[in-house]
Amino acid sequence: MAGIETNPDTIAAISTPPGRGGIGIVRLSGPQAAAIAGQLVRLLQPLEHGRARLADVLDPDEQETFGSGDSAGRGNAARIDEALVTFFAAPHSYTAEDLVEIAAHGSPVVLGLLLGRAVDLGARLANPGEFTQRAFLSGRLDLTQAEAVRDLIEAQTLTQARLAASQMGGTLSRRVAPIKRSLVELVALLEAGIDFAEDDIEVTPQIEIARRIAELTPPLAALEASFACGRIVHDGLTLAIVGRPNAGKSSLFNRLVERDRAIVTASPGTTRDPVMERISLDGIPLELVDTAGLRDGLGDGPSENLQEAELLGIRRSREALADAALVLVVLDATQALNDEERRLLAAVGSRAALVAVNKCDLLGERADGSADAGCKSPELAGRTVVTTSALTGEGISALRERIMTLATGGAAAEPGMLTSLRQRQAVAAAVTALADAAQANATAIPHEMILMDLYRALWALDSLTGQTAPEDILNLIFSTFCIGK
Repeated sequence: MAGIETNPDTIAAISTPPGRGGIGIVRLSGPQAAAIAGQLVRLLQPLEHGRARLADVLDPDEQETFGSGDSAGRGNAARIDEALVTFFAAPHSYTAEDLVEIAAHGSPVVLGLLLGRAVDLGARLANPGEFTQRAFLSGRLDLTQAEAVRDLIEAQTLTQARLAASQMGGTLSRRVAPIKRSLVELVALLEAGIDFAEDDIEVTPQIEIARRIAELTPPLAALEASFACGRIVHDGLTLAIVGRPNAGKSSLFNRLVERDRAIVTASPGTTRDPVMERISLDGIPLELVDTAGLRDGLGDGPSENLQEAELLGIRRSREALADAALVLVVLDATQALNDEERRLLAAVGSRAALVAVNKCDLLGERADGSADAGCKSPELAGRTVVTTSALTGEGISALRERIMTLATGGAAAEPGMLTSLRQRQAVAAAVTALADAAQANATAIPHEMILMDLYRALWALDSLTGQTAPEDILNLIFSTFCIGK
């Protein structure tokens, strides 16, 4: 996709968030960017690449006046604001085109005036992500770097921002590059053997083809496996906190959130609707859901002892339990397991779940992350159990660590991780194509057929970086960007 001819039109957009702010930026990109900007503002010095210039924002509907009384005259367009104008000349700009950024006060009125005037002077409104799309089409960024621009803007934690910045720097592209280079060398070797077979050039032996494919597969498989951690860092997870009424679910929720977000009382059934809060756990966005306490007697028919509001809350708790990626079952260390808790433990089965045995302070035990204190039951055998006290805070650090281990599967973040399903599908397609090529080679199928599989793998890797990405995929990706980026 790189090297496409520069767009003939000039685009404009407000690049700062909607609303009022200290500063607002209007961005223009294209062959007429500098000329249009020169009519929007009165520059105190000529534009120069990479230099910021002070300027007056002009109001074309108002004229400066000089003199007084009946002899007052009319002058140039009046100043409505002051601005800082930065010019980047093609090809040394984000879009590889002439690009101008006008930073004025963040008044929607002033920014709207600048944008409207820019359109009147020949620019058109930019589509979502069109500035970054032009950077991609001009070869300034590959597709993984372009996606990282969006990820950086949307980052909610510092870890997410660091990962996005790393991807913008090309870590994923650099990880793929040697794999692709080796694949291209193998393709060229087989092509040469076919093209020059009549010139006595030795055809590549079967064992050599197998060796080269075997060398390509492990790094691609490792890259595909990185999606498990990369997806979690990128998207985050939901953790549902479930258990019987008054087991301390809301208190543990508040401990994890580190503020009194959920109402806590000694009366069972205080929480009716699920309470949600997003936190960062070692840089991973985690949405905690504090649910209504589950009670016995909710079989096929409603219990007469439960109010309708609590019944609805319990049903919503079950929905939250079904939807959550992670489950934290909270048990009361001072109470034996009841039938509802046994059913709950059976329901979570092999799901990603852990058990917090809460209120261990009432037993005089110290919460150290082991399962020796608190509720002892055969139903907990083989489960990850942490003893806690929401009142004293004991065991909370161990609980956080266990949640992190459960979320990531113990995998650590690494440079060049896959972070989107699109990226993972591209790498998975390459792995599958190489497996097909290896099978074809093992059965002595002609090289022409092996090459079809190798080209399929090459196309998949090219689609990862955007070299062969279909137009509809590109449009889908860039439509998720904000306007002005």
